[in-house]
Amino acid sequence: MTDEGQLRYAWRTLSVVSLASVLIGLGGSAINVALPEIARGTGAGAAASTWILLAFQLTTTVLMIAFGRLADMFGRRTMYLCGLATYTLASLLAGFAPDAWVIVALRVVQAAGAAMLLTNSAALVTAAFPRARLGEGMGVYIASFSIAQLTGPTLGGLLAEHLGWRWVFWYNVPIGLACLVWGALVLRRAGPAGRERGLDLPGNVLVLVSLGGLLLALSEVTRLGWSHPLILSGLAGFALGLPLFVLRQSRAAHPVVDVRLFRDRAFALGTLASFLNSVARVGMVFLVALYFQAVRGDDPVEAGLKVLPLALAAMVASVLSGFLQRWSGPRALAVAGASITTSGLLLLLCTISAGVPYVTVAVALALIGLGSGVFLPSNTTVLLDRVPADRLGIVNALRLMLQNTGVVVGSALSLSMITAPLPAALHDQVFAGTLSQLSGGAVEQLVTGYRWALGCMVVVSALNVLACAARSKGT
Repeated sequence: MTDEGQLRYAWRTLSVVSLASVLIGLGGSAINVALPEIARGTGAGAAASTWILLAFQLTTTVLMIAFGRLADMFGRRTMYLCGLATYTLASLLAGFAPDAWVIVALRVVQAAGAAMLLTNSAALVTAAFPRARLGEGMGVYIASFSIAQLTGPTLGGLLAEHLGWRWVFWYNVPIGLACLVWGALVLRRAGPAGRERGLDLPGNVLVLVSLGGLLLALSEVTRLGWSHPLILSGLAGFALGLPLFVLRQSRAAHPVVDVRLFRDRAFALGTLASFLNSVARVGMVFLVALYFQAVRGDDPVEAGLKVLPLALAAMVASVLSGFLQRWSGPRALAVAGASITTSGLLLLLCTISAGVPYVTVAVALALIGLGSGVFLPSNTTVLLDRVPADRLGIVNALRLMLQNTGVVVGSALSLSMITAPLPAALHDQVFAGTLSQLSGGAVEQLVTGYRWALGCMVVVSALNVLACAARSKGT
């Protein structure tokens, strides 16, 4: 194939991957906004409502490694199309669900489809693009998630308000079918990237026990508290399962995670950077939107509009970062992106108060979005650029698993910190966004909690800068 023909195929592949990424991103952000309407329509209690969100997040994360391995064994095209079909079918059935717990079960099926898609998306882009142009493709791919973040909340609110909660699931169906048809036409049939056929079932079970236990505990700790039996059981599963998993991987013939990969300095520091970046910045949209409601008294629509600078900056920076990689290597851009994110978090930490001007918050959010938009595609390019074809699926799955774990860890830490200065009786009013209606003392206590959380994020983000810098010096 000529270079021009390869590039045309690469951009068509990117169109498939980006459209599917928008589909998955829209689904998550739309349901976040429409959840109260879903709860009212199905009569869901607090537990069922929580698990509509939590079941998807946990399932996606713990299945990524397994599907990454299966994709390397049986082919990424097959796995990708199966993921689209699974996600679309589950969305259709969820719209017919008679109660909330059926929705929870179908969200697990949706998550399985999403895991098939997410573990293969960046791998498909990496395999399709010439190495000299990979940064451009990765930048557009990462930007697709920002598009979903921008439009998802508005879409979810409109669908729930004017068409009913079932359409929050049904709108996925025509988009999913279009992705499926376009993917079947564009993606080339190819044999498996690797010859190995073994699957480490005990290793995958240990991933489920250890990682699932940790994520479950961190996701529920804000609601249940650290002393709850469910939280303690999840942490115990992680503490016992992790060393057993590492021991198993060092002896397995076909390990879930090849621990030898971490002997490569660049790979080890790159995966650490993915985790630290997620811990430091992913929860910012939710935290700042909650700040505007609980501290400033804004309604949800106003709060949602005020956090748009982050998503807009991230989208623009993601697209531009790929083209910047032609003149500056992705390693240097990753350091720059992590540094810009840290500066935005530091600006918020230094200025956060009940009366901080919105323009200051907007500038900080734009810096965080700009830094993340530069960092994510650059770091992903560094990680996947030199990976052999038969390891792309598993390496990308590992990257995403650590990234998703960072989201949960960062969210749990942040939510615990912002509410720590407040009496337990006021925690519900924080998450309901009504704390601003109480005395100024309670609001000031919440602002103190925000300072603690932002201080933690600044430290983690600074560690990310050091990890990226150490990787660059080591090459």
